[in-house]
Amino acid sequence: MARPSLSPQLTQRILDHVRARGLSRGTHLPAQLLADTFQVSRGPVVAALEALAREGFVRSEPHRGFFLARGARQLGRRRAPPPAPPDEEAYLALARDRLDGALPDRLSESALMRRYGLPRSRLLRILHRAADEGWIDRLPGNGWAFSPVLTSQAGYEQGYRFRAAVESQALLQPGFRVDPQALAASRAEQQALLDGGYRRAPVPELFRANAGFHELLVGWSGNDFFVDALRRVNRLQVLEQPRAAARALA
Repeated sequence: MARPSLSPQLTQRILDHVRARGLSRGTHLPAQLLADTFQVSRGPVVAALEALAREGFVRSEPHRGFFLARGARQLGRRRAPPPAPPDEEAYLALARDRLDGALPDRLSESALMRRYGLPRSRLLRILHRAADEGWIDRLPGNGWAFSPVLTSQAGYEQGYRFRAAVESQALLQPGFRVDPQALAASRAEQQALLDGGYRRAPVPELFRANAGFHELLVGWSGNDFFVDALRRVNRLQVLEQPRAAARALA
């Protein structure tokens, strides 16, 4: 439900992303890397890229993905989309309350509507997004159950160990193939952070840049099961990252 409403705002955010990084014509725009950057699911990013392709800002190549048809300097102006609905704040509040132990393992839609002051339509958008990200499941009737992996420091650390195990095996897959253009784009992003960008970038952006690189690497394995498992772990860690950063600075 949430995906169509997100794509108009994401088209502008993608263009802003291109301008901010000075990307050149022909640069690969990996949909999952953008999804991690903007902390959304892959679906609305693909819809936004398709919209930009229709407008001539990017081009779509079968079985390869999306590439810039115009460099950052040639993008020009574009009419700003309407303001995004404030679902993101409520989504993060739900995750934060769960991580802080303020919510039980199971609860009803009516209880959530009262707690967050949301109409059912907005609440369902948020819950379905959380379900897509793998940290909540719908129960028979109108109840929902949180995944146990989103509740502890131990689970957070286990996610990193799982990623290391999957990634090492992904490199050994017979179908492993590197996309040179995607590698160059990812390297440019990492180099920009290394050259001082990490001092200005907010912690969530650093986490997403890190996760995006590892998903790109595992994606070259050609094994969709590896990729799906890693994405789920990374999405859960993005929700935990503010507390992880606070622990690291303590």
